[in-house]
Amino acid sequence: MSFVTRFAPSPTGYLHLGHALSALTAFDAAHAAGGRFILRIEDIDQSRARSEFDAAIFEDLAWLGIAWEEPVRRQSEHMADYEAALQSLIERNLAYRCFRTRKEIADAIASAPHEAGEMFRGEALPADEEAAKLEAGEAFAWRLSLKKARAALGPAYFTLVFEDETGLVRAEPDKHGDVILARKDFPASYHLASVWDDALQGVTHVIRGEDLRDAAHLHVLLQKLLELPQPVYRHHRLMLGEDGKRLAKRDAAATLRALRDAGKTPDDVRAVIGLS
Repeated sequence: MSFVTRFAPSPTGYLHLGHALSALTAFDAAHAAGGRFILRIEDIDQSRARSEFDAAIFEDLAWLGIAWEEPVRRQSEHMADYEAALQSLIERNLAYRCFRTRKEIADAIASAPHEAGEMFRGEALPADEEAAKLEAGEAFAWRLSLKKARAALGPAYFTLVFEDETGLVRAEPDKHGDVILARKDFPASYHLASVWDDALQGVTHVIRGEDLRDAAHLHVLLQKLLELPQPVYRHHRLMLGEDGKRLAKRDAAATLRALRDAGKTPDDVRAVIGLS
C-alpha cells in the first residue's frame, strides 16, 4: 500500500514547537515508508488568516529541513469543493439549518437529559417557520443530523471503525452531537474540509496531535456518508508549556521564528521535541 501523509497548518499565527513535532513526525514517517509528504494550507477562516503567517509557514518548514510536494493546496481557493460536499448532504436530508444562538445552544445542552451527554442534538424547523427566519435574514449554521445519519446508514452506523496506533477502534460519532458543517461567514467547517481534502489528495495516513483523537470518530462518519476512503490515523503526544498546557500560537517564546532568531538550529529543535 502507498503511504501518503500531510501537515495542514492554518496561517493564523507563527508555527511553534508543537507544530514542529507534528510536521516532523509526519515528514519522518513518510520518509521512512518511502512515501509522499503533502503540505496543505487550511485557510478557510479568512477573518484570522494573515499573509505574514502564511509566508512564515513555508520559511519555518524549509528551515527544519522539510520538503513537500508542489503545488500546495490552499483551502480558500477551493470553496466550491466544500460547497458541493455540503450540498450532497443537504440533498439527502442529512444536514439542516440551525438558527439557535450560542447561548441557546448552551441552554439546550444544559437542559438535556443526563444520558444525552453534553453535545447538541437538534432538528430542522417546520418549513413555514424556517422560511420566515430566512425572510427575516436571521443567521444560521448548517449542522449534520446524527439522527438522519443513523437512519441513512442503518446497522452500519453502529459498526463504524477506524484504525489508529492502538488498533481497530469502534467509532462513536454521537459524542460530537450535531456538529456545524458550515456557517454564513465560514463556508466549511474544519471537519468537512479536512475530510474532503484528505480523500482528494489521496492521504492514506493522517498523523496529528493527541488533541484531535476524538475528531476521528466524527471523520469516519463523514467519510462513510460522502463515500470517501478512510485513512489510517496516528496520534502523537503534545508539546506542553511550563504551565502544563498545550502550546498555543500565543506562546511567542516557543515559536520557530523566535528560536531561530535566538540562534537555535533544526537539530536543537529536534532535541527539544524528542525527535533525535
